[in-house]
Amino acid sequence: MTRPATNPYTDPTARRAFLDREARLRQLPSLERDLVRLGEMQDLNRWLEQIRATGGCAEPVYLTGHTTTLDASTGEALRHYTTGTEPGGRLAVRCRNRRASRCPSCSREHGGDTFHLVRSGLIGGKGVPNTVRTHPRLFVTLTAPSFGPVHRADTCHPARRRRCEHGGRHGCGRTHPDADPLIGQPLCADCYDYPGHILWNAMAPVLWKAFRDNLYHHVATRAGVGRSQVRTLVRVSSTKVAEYQKRGAVHFHAVIRFDGPAGPGSPPPPWATSDLLLETVHSAAAAVALPCPDSAAYSGRRLSFGTQLDAHPLTNGDGGRLTDDAVAAYVAKYTSKSAETAGAVDRRITSAAQIRALRVVPHVRALIATAWRLGELPELEHLRLRTWAHTLGYLGHCLTKTHAYSTTYTRLRADRAEHARALAGAPPLYTDWDNETTTESAWRFAGTGHTPAEALIAAGIAEDLATNREITHSHRGEISSGPVAQRRGTDGRPSSH
Repeated sequence: MTRPATNPYTDPTARRAFLDREARLRQLPSLERDLVRLGEMQDLNRWLEQIRATGGCAEPVYLTGHTTTLDASTGEALRHYTTGTEPGGRLAVRCRNRRASRCPSCSREHGGDTFHLVRSGLIGGKGVPNTVRTHPRLFVTLTAPSFGPVHRADTCHPARRRRCEHGGRHGCGRTHPDADPLIGQPLCADCYDYPGHILWNAMAPVLWKAFRDNLYHHVATRAGVGRSQVRTLVRVSSTKVAEYQKRGAVHFHAVIRFDGPAGPGSPPPPWATSDLLLETVHSAAAAVALPCPDSAAYSGRRLSFGTQLDAHPLTNGDGGRLTDDAVAAYVAKYTSKSAETAGAVDRRITSAAQIRALRVVPHVRALIATAWRLGELPELEHLRLRTWAHTLGYLGHCLTKTHAYSTTYTRLRADRAEHARALAGAPPLYTDWDNETTTESAWRFAGTGHTPAEALIAAGIAEDLATNREITHSHRGEISSGPVAQRRGTDGRPSSH
């Protein structure tokens, strides 16, 4: 005869055992207590499946709800999913944070998507015709101007006897290794133009737009066509990524391409050559000069790009200096980074006291404090400098592209989801009869993040997946030296699927 389960609320022996167990648990560190809780979860295996499906995301978003696909004519339910049967009645999905400092797993996936997004605009694929590789294309770097001399890698500024008005030396004379924390720090902080630096970062997206508009005007002038006519003859397609220099100033790496008027599927006119593109990129960038918003806090000034501008034709992998895959990988690398690469922080600032408590170098603290101070001025309210003080004033997207450049993140994610469903043997989400169906969905936000034990397990899953990828890549390297590689090339980048 099976003994009935005892109730600690009514049975003294069960209550004593329950209290003894709780007393032992209280003696354990919080992490170990959480591990015990997680191990006793009845649907632990399903929770682990969810975390594996998110790639070990460090900050998953939890949703509750359901979705039902109905036949539009009969009302029959063709597919139905509800989170009611999931652990805790909720579903974990990726946070999709691009920054490696916040979520390495989602950052890596975003970087892989960026690689394919940029690469498809260079060589075709993902809905872009392969003929795009024959169009004139440049890899361009646009930098910020000088706001004052800063320490630089290798041989720094030659030391001079003369001193600035604040008593600082006009030079350094040292040789700085790449890891030297002095790199990017001003030689004299009192001489450094901190307001100009912050305003340049804040208006960098506007400067980029002015450059693109100028580019059309300069192309029209060089080609001898009207400014209103040039856009009907040639299209400038581009994508750019923002990178922080050591001094904390944003600069842009961009791929710029000439297309025909219909986009990548049409060839540009014969006069739209690589030489013309190279010439007009230089002249258009040099012509950009925008006034700062009027304010009594600083003298009138105009913002422009720095004199250091690099523009290199792309070679399509024929042995030249820059190849398509190298450029795509280079751009993708910077989408996982932000202001923290310049020594700043990756979370928003909420008070001046917080700025004083930050564990950052004095130069970065001065930049953040300047953004905070300028952010209280009514005439600069539209720049939202206090909101973006932690990014040193930059409020633009990390990566942007013109509509016709290539595919989209949305399409890449949808393709990856379909590929994952196919590997799992599940039916496709999109079928021939989708035009004859309706979908009813209701989703609600149900939380975010992990408990300490969940974070530990998720980090282990992410590490295991990373190890598996490294093993796969090492086997690819072995295959690349065999006869198979002679018939099929490998680019070494993770698949978008």
